[in-house]
Amino acid sequence: MAEKGAIVIDISDHIENELIRVLREDFQWEGYRLHFMMERLRKITRHVIPSVPVKVVDDPDDDRIIACALAAGSTHVLTNDKALLRIGQYAGISIVKPDEFFTLSNER
Repeated sequence: MAEKGAIVIDISDHIENELIRVLREDFQWEGYRLHFMMERLRKITRHVIPSVPVKVVDDPDDDRIIACALAAGSTHVLTNDKALLRIGQYAGISIVKPDEFFTLSNER
């Protein structure tokens, strides 16, 4: 259990796989670089296994982000994805840009 006020980063297998795909295909990261990045990422994240699929937006990848947040009991999803940001909130989870979240956090 995280201490009060701590930021916990939750991640699912799907999010890991999508991150690897984007870094490999869109940014031409090589295998060794992806491997070491994933090793570091696993040290700072909490792995979540979503059990309930959701249908919130048109993109199944975005729906899996929401499913991960629900499974984790998240209070926020930080994203720059326009489709998710248009929702603003889902099932008590605030969907905001990272800079907005950190501005809110610093005000507390």
